[in-house]
Amino acid sequence: MATMEVGSDSDFKVHVFSSASELLGKLQKKWSSVKKKPYPAMYSSIYGGIILDPAMMVIPIDDHMVHRGHGVFDTSMILDGYLYELDAHLDRFLRSAAKARISSPFPQSTLRSILVQMTAASQCKKGTLRFWLSAGPGNFLLSSAGCPTSAFYAVVIDDDFSQCKNGVKVITSTVPMKSPQFATMKNVNYLPNVLSIMEAEDKGAFASIWVDEDGYIAEGPNVNVAFITKDKELILPSFDKILSGCTAKRLLELAPKLVEQGRLISVKTGNLTVEEGKGAAEMMYVGSTLPVLPIIMWDDLPIGDGKVGDLTMALSDLLWHDMVAGPDSQRFPIPYDN
Repeated sequence: MATMEVGSDSDFKVHVFSSASELLGKLQKKWSSVKKKPYPAMYSSIYGGIILDPAMMVIPIDDHMVHRGHGVFDTSMILDGYLYELDAHLDRFLRSAAKARISSPFPQSTLRSILVQMTAASQCKKGTLRFWLSAGPGNFLLSSAGCPTSAFYAVVIDDDFSQCKNGVKVITSTVPMKSPQFATMKNVNYLPNVLSIMEAEDKGAFASIWVDEDGYIAEGPNVNVAFITKDKELILPSFDKILSGCTAKRLLELAPKLVEQGRLISVKTGNLTVEEGKGAAEMMYVGSTLPVLPIIMWDDLPIGDGKVGDLTMALSDLLWHDMVAGPDSQRFPIPYDN
């Protein structure tokens, strides 16, 4: 991590910005050398509109989401000019907000309209749409009672992604997982998730697996996990103590097609021990940006034959096809202004 080197405290002079225009000029200078904007559009209910200048994509420092973590978020994918599963993510978003006791400044239909309009203004054809509800700005107290209103923020992230076909290694995390009350809502308190993935990276793995207090497999740091048993059953851990993944739930809807083809015996959710998970024929992460990522090794032990499984890729194909050519109920065309 880069640090600023100074001879002594007395040598370091802090600059005082004399005007807003001076500060804005410095911020814009930072972005002037960036050829392609990674964040082509943002919405802020505090500003009351869509922002296209990345130098102005900021939120107030006294927002309770910033200094108290009182906020929730969700993410929808942008692929080939369509928003994938926007309504499913919005539904979960508002369920999370209710659990966090945050009231939306707009009804769901208005939130949806804002997100669609902002994505259209971004001109982004492939990336992610991330959105937040915060208790709002107002003060630095623990309680949000003094905040005049909640705040809604959203940003389009221009990002290239493709179907994952290579397997990764994972470890069992030693970082304690969130309690069910917090794990089942998609809130901004992600320090356990961050520490969990840092632990995995320190050990040369891609990410980690959480195991609950009863010894059952839970989830990854920001994705669900799924297994195919040697009897060709697809099993995902039950959602009662973990986040109910939109992509995981869609996989459960699509996977019966492989049962009809005779490739899988059954599709279900349930409790799996670590021993059962490590003894599975195939293992995978399931999440919005993947949508399926094969796992070939867990705690230095191969899963199955240690290679990407055919059924894992068949499930990946089902989800990827759903993303690029699925029904209108899953894909919403973005009304770009051109």
